[in-house]
Amino acid sequence: MPENGANGVAVAEVVCVNVSHQISLFEEAEARSLIDQLLDDSKLYTSTKSYLELLEFTAKLKSFAPFNAMLLHMQKPGLSFAASAFDWKVRFGRFPKDGARPLMILWPFGPIAFVYDVIDTEGKELPQDVSAFWARGNITAFTIADLVRRLPKRNINVETFDGGDNSAGSIRTLSRIEKPKPRGTYKVMVNRNHLPPTQLVTLAHELGHLFLGHLGPDGDLKIPDRRRLSHDQVELEAESVAYLVAFRTGIESKSQTYLSSYVKNHEAVGALDLYSVMRAAGQVETILGLHRGSSFGPKPKRSQESSENA
Repeated sequence: MPENGANGVAVAEVVCVNVSHQISLFEEAEARSLIDQLLDDSKLYTSTKSYLELLEFTAKLKSFAPFNAMLLHMQKPGLSFAASAFDWKVRFGRFPKDGARPLMILWPFGPIAFVYDVIDTEGKELPQDVSAFWARGNITAFTIADLVRRLPKRNINVETFDGGDNSAGSIRTLSRIEKPKPRGTYKVMVNRNHLPPTQLVTLAHELGHLFLGHLGPDGDLKIPDRRRLSHDQVELEAESVAYLVAFRTGIESKSQTYLSSYVKNHEAVGALDLYSVMRAAGQVETILGLHRGSSFGPKPKRSQESSENA
């Protein structure tokens, strides 16, 4: 797990349960500053090995948005599965043990919420593989069609092409305006000859390029301008997003092989922007309707006094 001992790392409230709340809850500059400070203070993820371990952990913890999974990994690197007290009770018939130490994540109605590691709960016997509870099942052509239909309203069009096995897909900007705010129209091409699981990985990779800012800024989609990156960094980031989205959707892909190869050939992560990778993975999940957040029970009601003072 992460080097230099992560158990004592201080927690920063910088992670969002639902990507749609990420920007509204925190100004991006503040969120980035907090993440950068946390990473700098903890000395985590400075090598490609520790970075790959973070990706694998985030990919497997499907019940939380990528940012929250990263925060849980920082707090308790040995964690295998976590859920809210509400989820443990309703879905698993289990309860936190007396004296169990909760882990913090950011909650949309927040500012924070608590979850518990599986080893800190007791009650009914767990399934043999708890993480399989969150598996999405097989990806079919109907699944891909359902995901793709969500995109045109966000000015993203998906088309298929007749290509060989070594050609998976691409993304490009069809049109663009800069004022009053930058925004564009985009086309994603996906190889129609690939099986649906491969098509989903391709879709996640190409959308990863978009939300990582590799094509430039987009005010409507809250995408920053990150066009001045090397080819290696651009591909590593997009493949990281594809790996996270695919694995969290129940798909094994060659992304892990690619990332493992990168680890073997590089000693340090260098300029890799973890904030952007995790944020983009969450945005891709959200725009495709893939993310299933953890449940915390009914939304707390505001008191009459609070409402009057608002």
